[in-house]
Amino acid sequence: MAAQAAPLAPGSASRGAVPAFPPVALSAEAAPFTPLGTDGWRLGSPSDVEQQFSRCAAKLRALRADSGQLKEELNLLLDQLLSENYNKTLEPNINIRPEDVCCLLKHISCLVPLSQEHLVIKLCQLVHHLLNQLKVIMEERTLDVLLDYTTSALKVCSTWTHSDVLLALSTIVYGNGPQCHKHLRDLLGEDGVLLRYSSPSQPNIELRHVALTCMANVCMRIPGQASLDDQYRSVSFRVFLKTLQSTKPPNIDELYYCMVIQAALKGLQCCLSGGKWKFVGEELGSVLAALKRLMFQGTPGVSVEWPTVLYPAPLPQYEGLSAPKPAELPTSSELPSDAPVSGKTSGNKKRKSKGKGKKTSSEESRVDDGEEYIRETVPALQKGGGREGGGGDGESLSKPSCPSFYPSWKRASSDSEFSDPEGSAQSKLRLYNGRLRQGALHCLLAVVKSVEKRTLYGYWSSFMPDSPIGGPPPLTLITIILKDPSPKVRACALQVLSAMLDGSRQFLAVAEDTASPRKSYTPFSFLLATAVRELHRALTLALLAETSPQTLTQVIKCLAYLVANAPYHRLRPGLLSPLWKQMRPYVRNRDVNVRVSVLTLYGALVTTQAPLPEVQLLLQQPEGSTSGSSSGSLTQQDSALSWRQRDGVSTPPTPVKPSLRSSRTHSPQVVRTPEEADSSAPPWLLQLCLSLVTQPREDQSDSEGAGTGGGGAALEPSPVRLEALQVMSHLVRGYFSLAQASLCEIGQMSARCVREADPSIQLHGTKLLEELGTGIIQQYRAENNEAVRVPMSQVVLFWSDVLSGPLNGALQSEQHPTLQTSACDALSSILPQAFAQLPDKTQLMCVTVLLGLTYSDNYLVKTAAVRALGVYILFPCLREDVMFVADTANTILAALDDRSPNVRAKAAWSLGNLTDTLIANMETVGVDFQEELSDMLLLKMLQAATRASADKDRVKSNAVRAIGNLLHFLRQSQLTRSAFQSPLEDAVLALVKTVQSEATMKVRWNACYALGNAFRNPALPLDSAPWSCDAFSSLCHVVSSCKNFKVRIKSAAALAIPANRGCYGDSGRFGCVWRSLAKALENSEDTNDFFEYRYSASLRHTLSHALLHLLGVSRSQDMPSLGASLAGEEGGGIKQHLIRYLRAEEGGGDGAEGEKEMAGDSCTPQQRIGGLQETLNRLKELEAEGEEGTSKEMVVHFLEDLLKTCEEL
Repeated sequence: MAAQAAPLAPGSASRGAVPAFPPVALSAEAAPFTPLGTDGWRLGSPSDVEQQFSRCAAKLRALRADSGQLKEELNLLLDQLLSENYNKTLEPNINIRPEDVCCLLKHISCLVPLSQEHLVIKLCQLVHHLLNQLKVIMEERTLDVLLDYTTSALKVCSTWTHSDVLLALSTIVYGNGPQCHKHLRDLLGEDGVLLRYSSPSQPNIELRHVALTCMANVCMRIPGQASLDDQYRSVSFRVFLKTLQSTKPPNIDELYYCMVIQAALKGLQCCLSGGKWKFVGEELGSVLAALKRLMFQGTPGVSVEWPTVLYPAPLPQYEGLSAPKPAELPTSSELPSDAPVSGKTSGNKKRKSKGKGKKTSSEESRVDDGEEYIRETVPALQKGGGREGGGGDGESLSKPSCPSFYPSWKRASSDSEFSDPEGSAQSKLRLYNGRLRQGALHCLLAVVKSVEKRTLYGYWSSFMPDSPIGGPPPLTLITIILKDPSPKVRACALQVLSAMLDGSRQFLAVAEDTASPRKSYTPFSFLLATAVRELHRALTLALLAETSPQTLTQVIKCLAYLVANAPYHRLRPGLLSPLWKQMRPYVRNRDVNVRVSVLTLYGALVTTQAPLPEVQLLLQQPEGSTSGSSSGSLTQQDSALSWRQRDGVSTPPTPVKPSLRSSRTHSPQVVRTPEEADSSAPPWLLQLCLSLVTQPREDQSDSEGAGTGGGGAALEPSPVRLEALQVMSHLVRGYFSLAQASLCEIGQMSARCVREADPSIQLHGTKLLEELGTGIIQQYRAENNEAVRVPMSQVVLFWSDVLSGPLNGALQSEQHPTLQTSACDALSSILPQAFAQLPDKTQLMCVTVLLGLTYSDNYLVKTAAVRALGVYILFPCLREDVMFVADTANTILAALDDRSPNVRAKAAWSLGNLTDTLIANMETVGVDFQEELSDMLLLKMLQAATRASADKDRVKSNAVRAIGNLLHFLRQSQLTRSAFQSPLEDAVLALVKTVQSEATMKVRWNACYALGNAFRNPALPLDSAPWSCDAFSSLCHVVSSCKNFKVRIKSAAALAIPANRGCYGDSGRFGCVWRSLAKALENSEDTNDFFEYRYSASLRHTLSHALLHLLGVSRSQDMPSLGASLAGEEGGGIKQHLIRYLRAEEGGGDGAEGEKEMAGDSCTPQQRIGGLQETLNRLKELEAEGEEGTSKEMVVHFLEDLLKTCEEL
């Protein structure tokens, strides 16, 4: 009996059996424990599969082609190899080397002649068996040998062997399509074997299936490898599309047909994912039509005449649920086994349906409650029938005209249901149809990612719900999301919808429904707004009905994409409040992915068009006022923080009285105004995120583990904490006034995060510090109300704590350069006024660390440090320190020569800021600062900026700004030095070249601004310098001919800068400037670009100011050119523009503020008219004779008439 109880020998034990363990007495002398594998072998020893493979491989290598018993021995050894299971999932101890497999297959291919077709089949089966289960990556020699063998077998062997040969070939070419170029002509050429066998006319369905699979594997592209040649990819694409469009032959089993379509879908997905793809003609519409039909393959109750092509259109007009006649109802073979078929079911079926009916009724009741809730909070805009899962869903889908749709699908809630032999075939068909729908959605996702967004917008109405047009609801992605029985299919549909919504902000920005709709027609903006509301309603219902955690995660992510792209400031309020409330219970979902996605959605809510009034009200509501919409949901949603507050939260929420809580329960629609809410209490969302980051997790049984600190309670998993930190960053960025009450708590939490060992947590902690600093800076801007600012003492205390804490360590963390970069950004977000009040040693530490980090080997760190110095150079307490300015300048000059374009771009920006500081010091400190600064340093800065002006555009735009400031800053004594003569000319010519170049418009208008800035320096010899003519000529050219109006504005403003007539040179140059400005004023409305037309008023304002400035400085020798211009028709047009300019209150409309500042025109109409009167008086006193005298009288008459007209208006 003892022998019978002994464990089985490894060779005789079944692979799935649990090994028996002999009793072992516990003692100190017992042998050490060695874990056993699943088959009873000790881990680390070769498995029986590995030993069997080695024995057979050794015997096969010993065989020779001239052996007498070759056929019998090959047959036996191949059978032995095929009998083993090489799947590492079942046999984790298998350690067969890929090179051994490759050597074995090459050797066998030399032993098996093509004439022995039975052995050829076994060899092909072995190739598929080994390569597929062992995941062998073949080297090039093995690939060529096996390709030669299989392609030769397809030419020589009988047709009955081709199925196995193609199966082996599909395994060989998987991901190796580009390496098979020698054989692609035989496979995919005009009469290629794959084209023949994959044709819809191929009667052998098995051959057709394996040929399509092989073709798909040829098109498969491994990341990092080259894609298949476009010629063969196009051929394969057409074959796959033709297969999807073909109908099922009448004599083919549905299961086999599903397999064929799945192979074609996989192949089409591989074609689209293998690189850039351009659809020709109606290909895109044909693909979308085929995929939409297959999205609903095998769904009960769908009787639709599907179109062969979809065309872009604003409304769905191609298909709808038709009312099927009784004879057209799906037969019992087409319905799920548990679907109601005329009420005739077996007893088992009745019991099964009844058990599932309870679940269905509960789910339907949840959806109905959700619909009532949505109808209360979001008033419906439709009058006709509803959409899938919408307000009229239960009614439209339960009418006699349509078969029962929703309940039957929900009853078949599992893809792997196998009840009894009678229903197993139908269950298997449902399983295959579900996989087919999943494949169609995966393929649709590939289409969405490969097609340009604007092209896809025309097809939205075919896949998304929009304004109802009456009748039964059309079939869209929402239909699948709400009603498909497979959670995987629903998740795929949600992924497709998310991909379509991602990046659609510009398209959805047109949506608007704030105004009352017109009765004569429905504008597109209103249709788009209705579509957004339909998506909100349907996804909210999916949120209520979904039970699968994975699919629920996708629902919430899809909502986040919708929230991030929809223009809620153009929609009627009420869409976000229900969503905000319904997300509350999911914050404490047991699935970590659900919790992360909920936080992502909250992040989108506080990011979209922030600050949004509706979201601001929601943030200001006390915790209890956003409870659920019914008493039943109150227990789920009430006090979402209570489960986290064992040890208390730093800022606990205001407790809710029972009476008040009950009243809120019965009146969920009551929304308190910000005045009624407690403004001092931090937002609930902020408290939640603080607790998620810092407080221990109450539910310790969560499947996703988290680290414990010193044996304490586990914190939330890292993804949850990271997402909570991101939500806080978004909240601080968009709603800083609500978060500032918890400034100290957030700062302490950020410091705690920076101290942690996880670099990701450290990084997000420093990013949150940066957002806090940026929010404080924005509050202290001049236009903000001082009463709402954070007190200066609190700001100083905040930064003192941060800089004395772990941020200094993060700045010096060389092993984490990304963390150093973020710490530099946080350091640059200190309020300048607060920095001045920090201790001297703290200020010195900040400056010293930043100067040191500019020499980092990592370009990200160097970029951030150079940028931070560019911020610090503007601080009032630092900019007058000549030593700091000099140190910063030398550091920036070194960074301008860096090989990284990112470093050079930030260095140029910082150099521009530094030169802005020079101008500011010149105006405040005066000559003393100019004299203290080294001439050699200024010369180096000018030369470096001139070199940078020839760099990339993002470097050039700030380099020209620095040149203009330096030319403005230089003194007379410096300009007359010989060392400055050549660099000065090079700098001006660099600006002229940039103005006339084809660079981006930002670079060109910065260059125009820089020339105008240089003209402000009275020491520049504009009247005599050889480069002066080029400077004025370039500005005159662009002011009248440039397509970009902002460039024209900057050039016109620059031409109005010189303060005296001598700067404009002789009368010829002066006349050229006048004619250019007059021509530009005449053509100021000539543009075909609406975006440029916005600046036409600003352009006319600046041009009018420049013309009056020229009149104000003109001399007698300029009168002929001025008189000729003002006397004709041109003068009449100039007069009308000048009248509007002189009487304008604001002076130029949108975009004119910056131009007015540059032109020195911030005057009232009375001041402008007064200046015109002074110009008139000066011209009257001007002495002129002959032609000049006649022209002078014409100019004086023009000005008198202009002045009289303005006084009469």
